[in-house]
Amino acid sequence: MEPSFTRIPSIPPAIAPLTLLDQRPQWSVMIPTYNCTTYLREALLSVLAQDMGEDRMQIEVVDDASTDGDVAALVAELGQGRVQYYQQPVNVGSLRNFETCINRARGYYVHLLHGDDRVVDGFYTKMTQLFEQHPQAGAAFSRYASINETGQRIYVPAPVDSEGILPNWLVRIAERQQIQYAAIAVRREVYEHLGSFYGTNYGEDWEMWVRIARYYPVAYAPEVLAEYRGHTSSISSAKARQGRIIQDLLLVMEAIQQHLPEKDKKLVATLSRKFYATLGIGVAYQVLRETQDWPSAQHHIKQALVMSRHPSVYYHLFKFHIKQLLHKLSLYS
Repeated sequence: MEPSFTRIPSIPPAIAPLTLLDQRPQWSVMIPTYNCTTYLREALLSVLAQDMGEDRMQIEVVDDASTDGDVAALVAELGQGRVQYYQQPVNVGSLRNFETCINRARGYYVHLLHGDDRVVDGFYTKMTQLFEQHPQAGAAFSRYASINETGQRIYVPAPVDSEGILPNWLVRIAERQQIQYAAIAVRREVYEHLGSFYGTNYGEDWEMWVRIARYYPVAYAPEVLAEYRGHTSSISSAKARQGRIIQDLLLVMEAIQQHLPEKDKKLVATLSRKFYATLGIGVAYQVLRETQDWPSAQHHIKQALVMSRHPSVYYHLFKFHIKQLLHKLSLYS
């Protein structure tokens, strides 16, 4: 067993089963937060607007020793005693904070809502319906929207399927990430069986959703019932600036392989690498347009080619250079 102080565990941390079965609410809405106090108000208000009452819903903020504001005061102000607050004695990192959230959760269904994300009206009602209609489902999720710092929607993915249990979901989710934390709820007993998040602090959720799909059916609702916020201080943004996204994704893909049938491993790996290599070229173009940082853009391109050298990746790289050339010509016209 590895030491508990390891910030990024190398194996799934254990989740302790609950014993007080007669005192459990239906839901645990656990809100991990670290230095996103600017957005935490919106996250809390979006949950409180759907509050099912203390007997049915635990609501708790788990603060990873934030330094950007008085999180306890904000929780007290908005929650008025309804929202519990727990602060880590020291900063333990996102994965250990998620582990704390799940271990502190008392409900049958656990929703990890990051402190900078939001839920849309109807999320908990729809997820409850899915779990009740499909008792075999280990998790249930909805479609989500990506929002920016000001809360404006900037991207809404197409539905992955119609409502209900998703067919062939293990292979489909293993090919590429299609779920955001804000949009998925998991039965606590599933975390007790499979453990918590591990391996890396970028893409760790993708591996978890694949791990769940390996052992349990997963239910889905095509309505947009959650909102994932992208902003410059997030872990994802920091990883992108550092050019470490591809590196972490390769680790996640390797972990995902262990969950797949032998016959699907090679094809899934090829499709995943091609998809994320193409995405990496898109990130390089965005970096160049926003910052004019050519060395950083080149680094993203090199990382993309490490991921895959499929002909379609070179096609997208060709398009990247054409776009860049046209952009330069427009500046001088």
